[in-house]
Amino acid sequence: MSTHITGTFKYTSWDENAYEELSSGRRLTRASVVQDLSGDIDGEGSAEWLMCYRPDATATFVGLQRLTGTIGERAGSFVVESHGTFDGELARGRWTIVRGSGTDDLRDIHGEGSWEAPHGPEATFELDYDLG
Repeated sequence: MSTHITGTFKYTSWDENAYEELSSGRRLTRASVVQDLSGDIDGEGSAEWLMCYRPDATATFVGLQRLTGTIGERAGSFVVESHGTFDGELARGRWTIVRGSGTDDLRDIHGEGSWEAPHGPEATFELDYDLG
């Protein structure tokens, strides 16, 4: 049976650079991000995202995020595959926990979730997970 958790994350560092400039405002970028997590997960996140921006400043992105901290009495870390879109005002993404990426008390974690981030430093998330 899955456990449903929710929380927020706040971006504490965002370093984004273009690695390819394309025609008409299109570009490919890479962002290295650090986040503080609170709510049902208390800890820190780090992400690497690759983004494809369109001329209207919307984007599609993919990446990996490592979440480290505690869920209830359990401590450890795990990696989520993240993919989503940015409509110019709101980023929305889906998470899938990478099987075998969990450590310590979270070593057998698996599941999926989603998150939303309005333009600015804070986002909300939800995650359904199982241990074992």
